[in-house]
Amino acid sequence: MKFYASLGNHDDPSETLYKPFNMGGKRYYSVRSGNVHLLALDSNYMDPQQLEWIDQQIPDNENNWKICFFHHPFYDHARFHGPDLDLRAHLEPLLEKKGVNVVLAGHEHIYERIKPQHGIYYFVLGNSGQLRANNLQASPEIDKGFDTDQCFMMMEVAGDELYFQTVSRTGKTVDSGVLQRQKAAAATAAAGSTPVK
Repeated sequence: MKFYASLGNHDDPSETLYKPFNMGGKRYYSVRSGNVHLLALDSNYMDPQQLEWIDQQIPDNENNWKICFFHHPFYDHARFHGPDLDLRAHLEPLLEKKGVNVVLAGHEHIYERIKPQHGIYYFVLGNSGQLRANNLQASPEIDKGFDTDQCFMMMEVAGDELYFQTVSRTGKTVDSGVLQRQKAAAATAAAGSTPVK
C-alpha cells in the first residue's frame, strides 16, 4: 500500500524528496485512483500559485470523489491550537466551488468528525502520534470527538458511498459510518452522514 504525505508545520520542505512519501519533490500534488481524486496540499504556505493549481486540478464537471488532505484544520474544537481561520477564508470558498467532498487535516492531537460545513465533510485526524488527552471542548459542530487515546482511520470508497472506521490504539471502534457523495452541482448544499454505532 502506497503512503502519500503532506507537509506539516514541523516538517522540512526537503522531505518532499523522501521517496517513500511519494511526493515527487512537490509541496502539493494530486493522485487519481478509480473514482477518487486525492489532493495533497501544503497548508503551511497557501500562496496564489497553489490556489491556481487547485482550481486547475479539479475540472468543474468532475464527478469523482474529491478528497483533500493537509495539515492545518479549518474547523476544530481543541483547546491547544484552534481552527486556522485565515486558511479557511482563503481556501474553503475554492474547495466549495470545485465540489470537494472530504477534507482531512491533522495538527490538533485529537480526533474529530465535524458536521458538514458548506457541503464538505471535515475530519481532524491528529492523534495517531502524540495524544493531547481531554483536549476537546464541547461544540454543536462536532458529530464525533475522541481525545482519550490514539487512533487511526480507514476509508473505503464504493461508488457514491465512502465507508469510514476510526479505531483506537486498543482496537476499539470509536467512530464509523457511511458518507454519501455529494453531486458536483449540489456540493454547496448541506450534506449529512449516517453514523454506524
